[in-house]
Amino acid sequence: MRRGIAATALVAALALAATACGGDDGGSGDKKSGGHLSGTVTYWDTSNDAEKSTYKELALGFEKNHPDVKVNYVNVPFGEALAKFKNAAGSGGSGAPDVLRTEVAWTQDLANIGYLAPLDGTPALADQSDYLPKALAGAEFKGKTYAVPQVIDTLGLFYNKKMLKDAGVQPPKDWTELKAAAKKIKEKTGKTGLYLRGDDAYWYLPFIYGEGGDLLDTGAKKVTVDDEPGIKAFAAARDLVTSKAAETDATDGWDNMQNAIKNGDVAMTINGPWAIEDTLAGKAFKDKSNLGVVPVPAGSKGQGAPQGGQNLTVYAGSKNLDASYAFAQYMSSAEVQAKTTEKLSLLPTRTSVYSNKTVAANPNVKFFKAAVDKAVERPWIPEGNSLFQAILVQFPGVLTGKTSPEKAAKSVGDAYRKLLKGDWK
Repeated sequence: MRRGIAATALVAALALAATACGGDDGGSGDKKSGGHLSGTVTYWDTSNDAEKSTYKELALGFEKNHPDVKVNYVNVPFGEALAKFKNAAGSGGSGAPDVLRTEVAWTQDLANIGYLAPLDGTPALADQSDYLPKALAGAEFKGKTYAVPQVIDTLGLFYNKKMLKDAGVQPPKDWTELKAAAKKIKEKTGKTGLYLRGDDAYWYLPFIYGEGGDLLDTGAKKVTVDDEPGIKAFAAARDLVTSKAAETDATDGWDNMQNAIKNGDVAMTINGPWAIEDTLAGKAFKDKSNLGVVPVPAGSKGQGAPQGGQNLTVYAGSKNLDASYAFAQYMSSAEVQAKTTEKLSLLPTRTSVYSNKTVAANPNVKFFKAAVDKAVERPWIPEGNSLFQAILVQFPGVLTGKTSPEKAAKSVGDAYRKLLKGDWK
């Protein structure tokens, strides 16, 4: 999934050319008599390189159930998908997909613009009660449901068990313990303790939650990112780098982070279930049991990680809505979710899937399900995805010492007050 959620917020502001894979190709595919489905469903999948072959195989499996429907599977880079979809939908729909895999924060944005079809009362939400309430919350906007939850996730601390054992340390429970562990790891192995992404604002969230803060108080309509916890959060992240407990970057964060943990150059990373299969492909994890996952270290006020995930949305301008609703239902079905968990260790959004024997036996699912239950819900507002851009502008400068935590927090707060409409303060 997530090569760069904050980068997506930046790219979405650009006018990108629409891709040539139109959802209107199946214009004759509405229901025929007797509820028969036909025509084409174009599906834009935003899964990462380690996931996309599985998702393509599953998507094309829809054709077995509906032989008169052709699935046009298109893998669109995560960081480009939102802008491309907005460009296509805003240009009259030519080139827009029928079904789009959306990061949870995109749903309210696209629904607010009018680009998504409400799914209440459609086959897509036929068994709505089976979804985790937290997952469903990220699919709703102004009393309607605009998405089908496909995957739910959060962040955890990935660690190389052998490297920590060789250094004589346990997985750290807070940032202070991580600094101490990193020092021993460097002394015993010559390796760096943590690789911290500096090019993605999503990785800032555990720091502000750990200091007892949040970006916004949506109930009070108040910007809180520049309160004391927000300043402390920037300072805590910076301290990891200046103390040499962590290394960071301002570009190519995903590739650099993954190469570092996979090659055994660092002992720990902060990541989510979408990175499990890619991490296990590294030479440091030829023995797959060498990968450990624990909660993100706590700050001074406690531990916290953001709730993330992926939804399936249907383009309001689709010429083949009936087949699109059925496809969204299929791709989020208990059967498909069980298969993606078995192959990719992704977290299901359906309660029933957790009783599947294979799913229940997966140790990474056990950990991340417990972590998701405690995860902090992000603001489900149209501007939710855009909140990351202001942090992204400041985060690299803070980590490299070019910007003070106080100045960064103030700049982000000022940007939020310009972004948010109405009586926000």
